[in-house]
Amino acid sequence: MGISASTRTRLATQLDALAVILDGGNAGLAEIRPADGGWSAKENVAHLARHAHVFLERLERLLREERPNLGTYHPEQDPEWPSWRSLSLDEALRRLRSARARLIARVDTLSDEQARRVGIHPVLGEMNVGRWLEFFLLHEAHHLYFTMRRLGQARQSPR
Repeated sequence: MGISASTRTRLATQLDALAVILDGGNAGLAEIRPADGGWSAKENVAHLARHAHVFLERLERLLREERPNLGTYHPEQDPEWPSWRSLSLDEALRRLRSARARLIARVDTLSDEQARRVGIHPVLGEMNVGRWLEFFLLHEAHHLYFTMRRLGQARQSPR
């Protein structure tokens, strides 16, 4: 199985939700961390941007290597995460959109044979490119949801 039309559509449109999520928000609100110590809205966006870059690297490994073990991405183990975490919201959004454009362009050039290539996830097991993209999009949607929640919490918190 290749890459489904649904996956391609979400890859092209999922980040459009940011216009709604960030509407009326400001950089100050996006910086506010919740009382539980979780990431702020800005940090969630920065994570999405970093994760998109990591995913692009993993996709290239999947296409280059035979059945690579791709592991699980842990930001706290990523030496580059602190610099990404400190980006402004505007810069994180710019990097996120740039990475998405590169990912779409790369996916659009994949042959059916390339789309069937397999990489190994430590929990989910063998997955072809289409399933890796589904996994990526679900992870991204989770953080879009938390970005929206964090902004809602920030609006309600005393300043």
